[in-house]
Amino acid sequence: MAETTAPAPVDNWILLHPMYRKMESLGVEDSAQIHAAFLVYMDLTEVRHWKEVSCLKSSDLQVVLLEASEKEEGPIHTVLPLSVHQTISHKIIRSVLDRGFPMLLCAVASDSTLVYQRITNGLVTPEPPVGHFQDVGQRQHRKRRHQPQ
Repeated sequence: MAETTAPAPVDNWILLHPMYRKMESLGVEDSAQIHAAFLVYMDLTEVRHWKEVSCLKSSDLQVVLLEASEKEEGPIHTVLPLSVHQTISHKIIRSVLDRGFPMLLCAVASDSTLVYQRITNGLVTPEPPVGHFQDVGQRQHRKRRHQPQ
C-alpha cells in the first residue's frame, strides 16, 4: 500500500494569494515593497471597496503601483505603497504624478497599519469642513441692553 501525504500547510496564506503572485511576477526585487503593495491592495478591495483595483510595475522606479477607482466610473487613482522604512524622494513623487492620475501615497507600518496621504501637483484649496463649525476660542458676544437710568 502506498502512503499519500498531504502537502505541508503554508504558514503564510499571503504567499498563495493570486494577486500576491501576480505582484511577484512583475519582477520588482524589493519583497518589502511587494508585501506593502499587497496589504494596500487588500485594504482597497476588502475594506474600502474600491473598484477595478489592479497592479502594475513602474519600470523606472522598480516598485509595484496600484491603480483603482474609489467609486464606480470615478477617476482612476495611482497608489504608491511604501513600507515606512523605505525612503521617498521628489523624483519618485514626480514620476508617479507624471502618469497623469491623482496620487495617493500609502505608508505601511510593520504592524500593517496603513496611512494614506493625497499628493497633488501643486497647491490645492482644501475642502471646507463638513457640518457645524465654530472657532473654539471665540466667545459668543451678546448685545447688552442699555437700561434707562
